Order: sequence, then C-alpha cells, then structure tokens
Amino acid sequence: MITADPPRIASETTLLVPVGVSKKPKTPLPKFQIGILMMLHVTEPIASMSIFPYINQLIKELGITGGDDAAVGYYAGIIESLFFVMQSLTVLKWSRLSDRIGRKPVLSIGLLGTCISILCFGLSTTFWSLVVSRCMCGVLNGNVGVLKTMIAELTDSTNMAQGFSLMQVFWRVGTFVGPLMGGIFEHPQDSWPGLFAPSFWRKYPYFLPCAVAAGFVVLAYLMLFFFLEETLSTKRRPKTTTTTFSVTSGDDVDNREMLAQKSMADMPMRSLLTPTIVIPIANYAMISILDISFRTLSPLFFSTPMHLGGLGLSPSSIGLWLALFGIADGLLQALFFAKIVDWIGPKRLFCVAVSCFAPVMLMFPIMSWLVHTRGIVDHAITFALLGQLVLTVIWGSAFGSIFMFITASAPAKNVLGAINGLGQTSASVARAIGPALATSLFAFSKEHNLLNGNAVFFIFIVLAGVLRWLASQLPDEMQVRDE
Repeated sequence: MITADPPRIASETTLLVPVGVSKKPKTPLPKFQIGILMMLHVTEPIASMSIFPYINQLIKELGITGGDDAAVGYYAGIIESLFFVMQSLTVLKWSRLSDRIGRKPVLSIGLLGTCISILCFGLSTTFWSLVVSRCMCGVLNGNVGVLKTMIAELTDSTNMAQGFSLMQVFWRVGTFVGPLMGGIFEHPQDSWPGLFAPSFWRKYPYFLPCAVAAGFVVLAYLMLFFFLEETLSTKRRPKTTTTTFSVTSGDDVDNREMLAQKSMADMPMRSLLTPTIVIPIANYAMISILDISFRTLSPLFFSTPMHLGGLGLSPSSIGLWLALFGIADGLLQALFFAKIVDWIGPKRLFCVAVSCFAPVMLMFPIMSWLVHTRGIVDHAITFALLGQLVLTVIWGSAFGSIFMFITASAPAKNVLGAINGLGQTSASVARAIGPALATSLFAFSKEHNLLNGNAVFFIFIVLAGVLRWLASQLPDEMQVRDE
C-alpha cells in the first residue's frame, strides 16, 4: 500500500459535499505561505487608499474646479473610480490566465504594475496624468482574485473561515496604513522643512506618500519572488518518490490533474452562471458598491466645509480617523470572526453585518445636523463618529462571510480561479461605479440642497435594503469541500 503525505493543497478535482457530515479537527494553516499572501494582499489598499486623505485637496490645488468647492467631489470620484473601471475589464482575464500559467507570474505582473503606477501618480501635476496613472494600475492588477484562489487552495473546510478572516484583517490593516501615510506624508516640505526643503518636494508635494506605498509593494514582490510557492497543481514541482510504482502512480495523477485543469480552464464562462454561483457573487457586488461608496463619502464628508454640512477636518485628521476605523475593523476580524462563524454560521453573521449599513449611513446626516446646531466639531461629533465606527466594524464582517460562500459555490477546485475572477470582476465594476456615484450624488445633494444636502445618504439607505433582501437568498447551509 502506498501512503502519501497529507496534502497541504487540496486536489483541484475535489467536489462539494453538503453540510451535515461529522466535524473534523481543524487543519493547521500553512502559516509561512499564508503570511506571504497577506503581505501581498495588504499592498493594494495601501497603494490605492493612501490618496484618500488628500485627493480632494489635490483636486483643488490643480485648479480643475475653478474654486468651486462643491464640484470637487465630481473629479475626486472620477480619479477614485478609474482603478476599478480598468480592473473590471481585465481581472477575469488575469484570473483565467493564472489557471493556465500559474499564480505567481500573474501576481508578479500585478505588483510591478502597482509600483510603477503609484510612483507616476505621485509625479503627476495635471488631471490627465492622474487619470493615466490610475488606469495603468487597474489594467495591470488582477491580484485580489488570484490571492483568494490561493487561499482556497491552501485551506480546507475546517480552516477556510480562518484563512478568509485573515484576508479581511490585512485588508483593513491596509485601509489603516494607507490613509494614515497619505495624511501624514503629504506636503512633507511643510511638516519637516529641514528634511524636505529642496524644490522637488514643493513641485511634487504628494510624491512622498506614493513613494512609501511603492516601498511596501517592492518588499512584497521580493517575498513573492524568493519564498512564495506555486499552488496551481500543474505548475508545482513534483515531489521526489522512492519507488518506481510510486513514480508511475504520481505521474498518472499529475496527468489526470493536468487534463482536468485544461478542460476546466477552457470551459465557457456561461456554464458557470448558475444560481448557486450567481447569488453569492451578486451579494459580493452589492456589498462592494456600498462599502466603497462609504469609504469614498467619509473623507469627502470630513473635508467638506462646515457651512456646506461637512466637518471641515484637515487631511491629517481625516487620515487618523480613517486609520482608527481600519484598526478597529482589523481587530474584530482577527480576534472574533472565525469564532462567530463557528457560533452562529456564515449566513446569520452576513445578515447581521449587512443590516448595519443603513444606520452607518444615517450617522452622516446626524453629524451634519449636530455641526449645524452647535457650530463646532465637539465631543458630540466624536461620540457620533465612535458610534459609526462600531457599526462599521460589524459591517466589515460581511466580506469574510461572502468569500466563504463564493468559494463553496465552486463545483470543483479547478474552476476556483474562474469563479473568483467572476466575483472580482463584479466587485470591480461595483467599485468603479461606487465612488463616482457617491461623490456625484453628494455634490448634487449639496448644490441643490436636497433634504438639506443629505439626499445621498438616504439613497444608500434604500440600497442597503436591497442588499438585505439579496442576503436572504443565500443558502441557509453552506456547502463545504470534502478534503
């Protein structure tokens, strides 16, 4: 009898089995490989969200709006959306390419594209150069879908929640570090005139946060190049065997896996559009558009002058508040997400999480009313922000839950890349629409004083009700892979 080592990466032809089988002991996560993936994962929010604290100020300094503060939101929304517009056009192709050539080459291209584009953004002095750099970043970056596929390949049904919770933790770490860097390092010649006195920093006052973000990307690339192992079965190095019979058996298995991989990689995408797969992806798209809209509206609301219904905060203060949101969210995902999933199940947690979005939006008009009534940003606003933070942290649990549903919807591991690519494409389309929609509605609400300038928030409250209905369509019991 041939005994094989317990595989760390599950077979790509493993099928789903219904919940209800006896509970198995948890498989330990391959910590080193997962750690590298998390380092790669954290670079995207650092690079993309480091611009959030200063993008509105940058638009004003470029003079695009002609001094009209209410119109800043239109242009900021365009810049923030472009990454996701271009990513939505290419992410599925990158994911399917990773099913053919391997995960590592696709990740390498994405990291290099992110590094070059963020440096170009920091050196931009015109609106169109900002547009080109954001488009470049989106076209060359399909990493999120590939990373989710690798997490699925490195985990099984016993530790999937733990793996996907880590993705959320490190994403939130990125949403903390990115805005914090952007708020602290913009205009370094004003903050540290002794270190950044040369004229270069006056000409490019936003290059430093971009350069620091690019440094994180370079570090992640080096870790990928030297230490990350390929997870695609047809591209992994075969293990050395000790007997002729073992080698023959291993070759037969590899050949069967390669044939299955090729057949799945070439199957038409239409065959994957079943309700089992489409419903989780639709939920993912909906939470993506609402989440990115909230992340876009927050700094815009914080920076809007008080006479227009905002808080009038400085970029550094905005960066600190966004960082606090990221820290709190990351701590919840790290410490409690997997335990809560084990306790109440992924669907119940998802439904609770998405129910928090409406009150999150409601906090904006409440804060606007407080500022209008009291005339200053005081402790009442602070308490309102802290209340919004608590709700936002619970809302953040929706992502880890829906990642589990998307992974479990795959009829076989061979199509995980394609399904994650479909999910990421839908999320990218949603995130492309979100910033432009949110900022345009914000500017329109303020310009025309609709519901005292708060119409945008009530529109998103209605969309939150649509999401709650979509959540009810998810299966009550999530299927798991039989390892």
